[in-house]
Parts: sequence; structure tokens; C-alpha cells
Amino acid sequence: MNKKEVANYVVERLEELFPETPVPLDHTNAFTLLIAVLLSAQCTDERVNKVTPALFKLADSAKKMIKLSVPEIEAIVKPCGLAPRKAKAIYDLSHILMNEHGGEVPASFEDLEKLPGVGHKTASVVMAQAFGVPAFPVDTHIHRICQQWGLTNGKNVDQTEKDCKRLFPMNLWNKLHLQIIFYGRKYCTARQCNGLQCEICQTCFPDRKREKKYKKA
Repeated sequence: MNKKEVANYVVERLEELFPETPVPLDHTNAFTLLIAVLLSAQCTDERVNKVTPALFKLADSAKKMIKLSVPEIEAIVKPCGLAPRKAKAIYDLSHILMNEHGGEVPASFEDLEKLPGVGHKTASVVMAQAFGVPAFPVDTHIHRICQQWGLTNGKNVDQTEKDCKRLFPMNLWNKLHLQIIFYGRKYCTARQCNGLQCEICQTCFPDRKREKKYKKA
């Protein structure tokens, strides 16, 4: 199969496997989603979902978050790792939202990426899942799997994002990036597959004999 044929098969098969794509991070609004995604850096979604209920019970908006101190936030988010940095970012971005955006999360890549602790991937998740704007956030699963499927050379996550956006229709991006993540977690983990074992790898590359080496994000 060529790249386009692989991409078409991926879309078809993932729609069969994962017709529903709930956002893995528990949230109730754009602000809580933003904070949850920020906390998920170098941390599992499962752990974030265990930590955020206590935080959001105290502060589920920027207006409430600025009433907490950095040490108070840090104590709650400590299990997520990088707690000092994340707590400071949450505190600072909450003040920026209050001072510059009326307490609301801006529906703009440019404004989101100016916030402390918010990179392009985090902004993409918020734009896609909170505001429905087409985006293709690339996490470690997508970066690895798209290399194994021959859809990108894996030079870096930016290149992987560009390649995926070229191959997949824009109207599928928001759902498809979650479908790939779900597939990677269930069927195509780094230990289980390496380009040889999972259904999609075997179907698209039946003649592949060696493990597919990939470049880490």
C-alpha cells in the first residue's frame, strides 16, 4: 500500500474499532480541560483524572483558581509530576485569563500558546475538544504509530502533524487523533507491536520482516 491507501484503510478500520471517542481527560468546561491537558505532560491521563477532582472542587474557573496560592495548587497536583512548574503555570495562566480574557479560555491558537505551560499540542487539544476547531494534536502514541504506518518520517512531532494533516481530511482530524491514541494504547503499544504485530501493521505491511524503528518525540 502507498501512503494514501494506508491512510484510507486506517480511517476505515479505526472508525469500526472506535466509533465513539470520549475525551480521555475528565473536564466540565474549557478551563478544566486546559488545566487537565497541562497536567498530562509526562503523566498518564488516568493519574490526571485521579488528581483533578480535588483541584476542580476548589477551582473550576480562572476566577476561583487565582484565589489559591501556588503551594496549595502544587500540593494537589504533586502526583502528576513536575508539580512546582505546573502549579506555577496554572496560577500564572489563571491570572492572565482574568486580566486579558475576561476569565475565559481564548479560542485562539495564538492566545493559548502565549499562556504559561501551554505549548502547541496543549493548545491543539483545547481548540479541538473545547471549541471544535480542526486540529491534529500529536502525542507520543501518534508520533510513534504514524512512523510505523509509514505516514511520516518522524523527524519531529511538528513534521508528523504536518504529514497527518496532508493525508487525512480536515473534517476527521478531531476524532481521528483520538482514535489513533486509543488504538495505540490497546493494540499497538511500543512493547507489543514494533510495526509487526498489530492488525493494521500486518494488513498494511504484510511483507515487513523486521521491527520498525521509530524516532522518539
